[in-house]
Amino acid sequence: MLSWIDGRPAELLSVRDRGLAYGDGLFETIAVSGGRPALLERHLARLAEGCVRLQLPLEATSLRNELLAFSQQLGEGVAKLILTRGDGLRGYAPPQPAMTRRLLLGGPKPAYPSQHAEQGVHLFPCATRLAEQPLLAGLKHLNRLEQVLARGEWQDDEHAEGLMLDAAGRVIEGVFSNLFLFKDGTLLTADLSRCGVAGVMRAELLAQAATLGMACEVRDLDLAELLGADEVFMCNSLYGVWPVRRLRDRDWPVGPLTRKLQAIARDLLDC
Repeated sequence: MLSWIDGRPAELLSVRDRGLAYGDGLFETIAVSGGRPALLERHLARLAEGCVRLQLPLEATSLRNELLAFSQQLGEGVAKLILTRGDGLRGYAPPQPAMTRRLLLGGPKPAYPSQHAEQGVHLFPCATRLAEQPLLAGLKHLNRLEQVLARGEWQDDEHAEGLMLDAAGRVIEGVFSNLFLFKDGTLLTADLSRCGVAGVMRAELLAQAATLGMACEVRDLDLAELLGADEVFMCNSLYGVWPVRRLRDRDWPVGPLTRKLQAIARDLLDC
């Protein structure tokens, strides 16, 4: 594994780091192909938004250059960028001024079975619910305990992903993916203003679908609407698009609109 801390090769982190103590920071997981980071502008835009909301200092140009240099050295794989508020003393109060720490970890792309993309996946209905916190909604912050608990709910090979609802029972996302559904010719995805992660592939597919003239809506979704959909798929910035074939006893076909967006996602990740 390739690892840099604050722009230099390193593997040791201070025990006082607030990312470890409080989850005080953000991260991005970026596919790298041919030495180039995929969807870089969307990753950086989400990171910048997160830094504003968490009041983390960000040198955007320097970080971009660092990511490009790291990706070139990695060549092929996945770059995980972590920003923390750096070292701090005991207590929640943020240090003033904060010294943002940058961690870059590089490794191989996950070896997902090809049939996930080709034939589709089964979703596990997670009991773990997402709590509402509008101040953090959409961000990829370091506190992922809800996802850790949800992913621990199944250990079988039948389910490739899990479906997560919020505390009110609204359909939100997968454990590590965003969810889309087609219903009566309209592309639908959940409103993430209360909770959830606003994925960069989600944003890109919404933009691409609008360019293609598809009707798109971002709004609250319930389980009945999901079960009544014509097509369902999951997406993220590493695997692209996985068609959803089953949730409990509900089966869906792998439809033409899913295949169209899957091809677009594949091209985007090919850099």
